Amino acid sequence: MKLVYDVKDRPPVGKVIIFAFQQLLAILAATIAVPAIVGNGMSQSAALFGAGVGTVVYLLFTKFRSPVFLGSSFAFLGSMFAAFGGAASAEAGYAGIILGALFAGLVYVVIAIVVKVAGVKWIDKLMPAVVIGPTVAIIGLSLAGNAVGDALKFANPVDGTYEMTAHGWVGLICALVTLFTVMICSVYGKKMAKLIPFIIGIVAGYIVATIFTLIGMKTGVDSLMIVDFSLFKNMQWVPDFSFLKAAKGLSAIDGKYIATIAVAYIPVAFVVFAEHIADHKNLSTIINHELLEEPGLHRTLLGDGVGSIAGAFFGGCPNTTYGESIGCVAITGNASVITILATAIICVAISFFGPFVTFLATIPSCVMGGVCITLYGFIAVSGLKMVQKVDLGENNNLFVVSVILITGIGGMTLKIGQVTLTEIACALILGIITNLVLNRNKAPASLESEE
Repeated sequence: MKLVYDVKDRPPVGKVIIFAFQQLLAILAATIAVPAIVGNGMSQSAALFGAGVGTVVYLLFTKFRSPVFLGSSFAFLGSMFAAFGGAASAEAGYAGIILGALFAGLVYVVIAIVVKVAGVKWIDKLMPAVVIGPTVAIIGLSLAGNAVGDALKFANPVDGTYEMTAHGWVGLICALVTLFTVMICSVYGKKMAKLIPFIIGIVAGYIVATIFTLIGMKTGVDSLMIVDFSLFKNMQWVPDFSFLKAAKGLSAIDGKYIATIAVAYIPVAFVVFAEHIADHKNLSTIINHELLEEPGLHRTLLGDGVGSIAGAFFGGCPNTTYGESIGCVAITGNASVITILATAIICVAISFFGPFVTFLATIPSCVMGGVCITLYGFIAVSGLKMVQKVDLGENNNLFVVSVILITGIGGMTLKIGQVTLTEIACALILGIITNLVLNRNKAPASLESEE
């Protein structure tokens, strides 16, 4: 695609700050959602700090050539629950999640060493465009339910459908205002408006939600109250770093607990590795440069793995490359890596400023749902674009794409002991096997050759 700012471009400082704030809004909801879901006193501010630090580490390892943000990984939710569930105390649980992130990061380091020695040609053999394209599409489609669920957050879900109450209609209006503002700015906007559609969209949705909320507070109509201003009453002023709590629980760790953590984290790291490749293949097509070749898969893996360890050390949550960040790059055409660096620095800085973190937390989920419809949609479409020049008239290719799409959209999720294979992992594994069986005598077509 045509980029407004390429990877090495340096927009003016004022614009960089605005672009960075937009990236922050794109990754915010998911980054702070993970510690909220895990609970056990995990800090959202510390998660922001850890995401910022992890991203800086990633950028250093990738020589500032890969414009993507690292945030809290949902893939490790079960692993983190296992760390706390198998701990004698919450403090021991914090030691467990840091130990687990270390195990997961070491998996990436080992794979990076293998890649450095063996090269990346085997990636094209295992995951050509016919495999990686529909897999990227599944990443976006698998998140579709989250986007719609957020947009209809205030409706009443009944048997798989949403019963539209007054509260639900108000939330949906806010979501649609956000959605259409983003789209109109992106398509019809001039200059700056075209580069910051998410900021404008979120501001528009937040203003509408605030108006509804103020009217509800004035009239006593609860169904109009969308923004939760009560969050300011118990806001956290400084990050509550995980390593501080972990230090208190080290004495409670024994060999059995370490084994439990290893089993909970290491297999998941291999699953996330597959998603790591899909994300970087997708980003490569957006910035018109093969990241697995330069700076190289070994560097992106090291950046992701060590960045994940650093993020967990401060915030408890292992990090991963974010599709929301990639979607933001695709929609705005701003691939400047300086923007990502500025976003990381802002994350670290604001984590110490409770009122601002709390303000961001008051952005209603319905507003973020409107934004995520576009973000996740672009991820899905990016994957489908990779398949455009694959000859689907050939049954061998048609079966590969079909298997991946159906198993992914169908939600094939398998729990094997402590390990959960997500629908993305299952779809990718089956797609790789199908491709090897049906295309074993054909030379793989790389993404670059198909563009």
